[in-house]
Amino acid sequence: MKQIALFLADGFEEVEALTPVDVLRRAELQVTTISISETKNVCGAHNITVIADQLFSETNFSTFDALVLPGGMPGTNNLNAHEGLKKVVLQFAKDGKLLGAICAAPLVFGELGLLKNKEATCYPGFEDKLKGARISKQQSVKDDQFITANGIGAAMQFSLNLVSELCGIDKASELAGKMLVR
Repeated sequence: MKQIALFLADGFEEVEALTPVDVLRRAELQVTTISISETKNVCGAHNITVIADQLFSETNFSTFDALVLPGGMPGTNNLNAHEGLKKVVLQFAKDGKLLGAICAAPLVFGELGLLKNKEATCYPGFEDKLKGARISKQQSVKDDQFITANGIGAAMQFSLNLVSELCGIDKASELAGKMLVR
């Protein structure tokens, strides 16, 4: 079973974090929510507290097949300031593993130079942070090992794109049908 790490930082956008967790788990994938702070209780941008499955400091990332970064502010800035997370992202990029980010969070990949010559999207106003990327106006795009999306309204498409990449398009279509996604 493929394993996905989804990171939670104080100020994360709740819809952009919980939609992928829900959809990926419906696809029977193992999703682990990981707090980048020293507490499992992480408060979202709209004061919804989520209890992470585990802490960054206690996680062995070698067992994961994909990383997902939700957006939100100041959550994205908190992710981008976490040196350990950036090292993990760089290792996943080097290993050719799947990397997903939504809303402002693609800036983490962009600031690391990982989106150079890749098609990517993000929340309007953060395009300059996607250094060297070919900016798309689509809600969610995949280029090579990167899946990016532009915001809350794209959370379902982003999640289904992750499922499609990890389980195949048939599984993503089946889930979309069951959830009445058009």
